[in-house]
Amino acid sequence: MTFVAPTEDILFSLRHVAGAGSVDGWDDDLADSILDHFGQFAAGVIAPLNAVGDRQGARLVNGRVRMPDGFGAAYAELAAGGWQGLTLPEAHGGMGASPLVAAGVSEIFSGANHAMQMVCNLVPGAAAVLLRDGTAAQQAEWLPKLAKGAALSTMCLTEPAAGSDLSAIRCKAVRKGPAWQITGEKIFISGGDQDMSDTILHLVLARSGGAGLGGLSLFACPRQSAVTVTRIEDKMGLHASPTCQMTFDAAKAELIGAEGDGLMVMFTLMNHARIDVALQGVAHASHAARIARNYALDRVQGRLPDKSPARLHLHADVARMLDRQDRLALGARAMCHVTLVELERGKRPALVDFLTPLCKIAGSQAGVESADLGIQVLGGYGYLREYGLEQIWRDARICAIYEGANGIHERTLATRALRPGGGSADFADLIGELAGHDRAAMARLADWKNRADRMRHAEDALAQAHAFAQDTVTLFFDAVWTRIAAVADKHPQPERIKGLALA
Repeated sequence: MTFVAPTEDILFSLRHVAGAGSVDGWDDDLADSILDHFGQFAAGVIAPLNAVGDRQGARLVNGRVRMPDGFGAAYAELAAGGWQGLTLPEAHGGMGASPLVAAGVSEIFSGANHAMQMVCNLVPGAAAVLLRDGTAAQQAEWLPKLAKGAALSTMCLTEPAAGSDLSAIRCKAVRKGPAWQITGEKIFISGGDQDMSDTILHLVLARSGGAGLGGLSLFACPRQSAVTVTRIEDKMGLHASPTCQMTFDAAKAELIGAEGDGLMVMFTLMNHARIDVALQGVAHASHAARIARNYALDRVQGRLPDKSPARLHLHADVARMLDRQDRLALGARAMCHVTLVELERGKRPALVDFLTPLCKIAGSQAGVESADLGIQVLGGYGYLREYGLEQIWRDARICAIYEGANGIHERTLATRALRPGGGSADFADLIGELAGHDRAAMARLADWKNRADRMRHAEDALAQAHAFAQDTVTLFFDAVWTRIAAVADKHPQPERIKGLALA
């Protein structure tokens, strides 16, 4: 099953559901051209390496990571095309493209080859950190390298005894004259080493002060002999993405931002990564849906009432599963695009903070559910490696775990997000805007407001967090589908969208 980028669905969602045209700098024709061009590149160069990377995996050889066959050459083409610098400022060698276009490119990249995307796509977030909190010298040194692909970047947070609880970080940063030295261990570092780029910019959260979150600072640490990869994790999926255990032995580093503000500075990167993870799930949902539908359209199974051969998609239960896959991908994608458009408008920052965990939860769940449904549609063939659905299921499963396990985001929605200024009031307004005051949608919103009010005063809010978050995700999902249905005629396949809206 060859990969085909869902470019029409992405553009429909950005233009007509999320309203990208309301954002300063949006160029409709340019977005169309960029996404079409990258879609062809992804299908022809990146996607053919997906199964190769899954079979071979990344390897640790004499302390250095070796990527699977073909990855280095594909990355060289990617970098030569300027794709690594898509959103970076032109003054630093980038294209200066809209982050909304970059979201479409990122989704296509993930659908074609999630493992390679994982290694490459922390660059926009790292660049955002440098642009906001880096010194002029740090920007001059690193941004051109990131833009042209000479450098890739990592996010070094997790330690053996400090996973979701970053206050437990023990990796130590010590000032040595004007510079700093980092000593300690980090684990689960995506792309901690690779042989595609000339160098790597490690963004390391380390303890420069006392206990707690206030003692953490963020550091720029280039790849060097004092940074050693001791292990690559043997994972369920994403075999071509080297998930590294690393040691820092008095590694030279530079402080980014103010000392003690490490977590705040790092949130710039983490927030970008969370929406990116949501789109990874969307990408898997979309690709799994295409594989299943193509198979079902071709496979003859049983007979129709008139005794003629029946294609698999004509069976009611199969049609139900195919429609569910399609709805998941379109709906979760629209949730992400609505959030990104709100981010670019910059008028309701609390709303963006409220929507981001909803996108993370919805996108990650959509990827796994769609892959699971696809396996069911194909039956025994879906269980085979040959059709790729089992790899999609394995690769997609991580999305609910990394960049904050979904349960942590659910806890946030049930507590901090419901406090005054936490974004819940803006969220209620957004649902009304999306649903166009549809009567059924307004009734669901009223029920949600009542439940949110009870949650604010509940003694067992954490025990109810999962159910409340899932209900909130469903409300957002249904609202964007009301919006999708209202603009269905704008899609190149309007009858498909209208049918799904009724499914």
